[in-house]
Amino acid sequence: MGPVAEPDGQPSEGQLWEDHAGWWQAGFTAGADPEYEEQILPMAARHLAGARRVLDIGTGEGQVARLAAGLGAAVVGVDPAWAQLATAGERGGGPAYARATAGTLPVADGAVDAVVACLVFEHIDDADAALAEVGRVLAGGGRFLLFLNHPLLQTPGSGWIDDRILEEQYWRVGPYLPEDTTLEEVEKGVFLPFVHRPLSRYVNAMAAAGMVVVGMEEPAPPPGFLARAAEYQAAATIPRLLLLRGEKR
Repeated sequence: MGPVAEPDGQPSEGQLWEDHAGWWQAGFTAGADPEYEEQILPMAARHLAGARRVLDIGTGEGQVARLAAGLGAAVVGVDPAWAQLATAGERGGGPAYARATAGTLPVADGAVDAVVACLVFEHIDDADAALAEVGRVLAGGGRFLLFLNHPLLQTPGSGWIDDRILEEQYWRVGPYLPEDTTLEEVEKGVFLPFVHRPLSRYVNAMAAAGMVVVGMEEPAPPPGFLARAAEYQAAATIPRLLLLRGEKR
């Protein structure tokens, strides 16, 4: 059976993730990415401390799920891509895995006390349905860790401007309020879908799902990233990451 295609003949979003799972694994796991190693994984460990039953949405090859298992939690990781789940199973580390989308989680009501979604909701079409599912599976008082590419400062079209004619330097913010889905070439020949939404969309959908925001973090880019990205040095005060911590009421 060949790749699933959309009506215009382009590969479906699900097929794109299947096709590029190896690219993701090589570039962002097993110590390859300084933002994960120096920032995302330590933050996840801090906020998952004490959790007993954890669901990792969009687990990929399982690096956040393995971290949670290493902290003593019983962990289930879900992902729609077989290619990611196969590698997650091979790498072991304690979690159980299931193929599922964020909008149809294979978990009973109130079954977990922590849900984590790490750089996943930027690729989910129906965020409202997915966040409603998070609210459903969380027990009362449970925590939700939502890691996002910063919805304001990393909006498509944003970036550092070094205007040598006007002799001005600044961070340009792209169109923030319109919701938009783009197919971005993240590396030569690697196209992946990204969904931009303003921050209020996430906060309001969380509230509708019975969660309140109890914390927010906007960390500066870590040293390892800046060492690799000379073009970002001048914008080192601009966060790339946003973490919202929600709590089920």
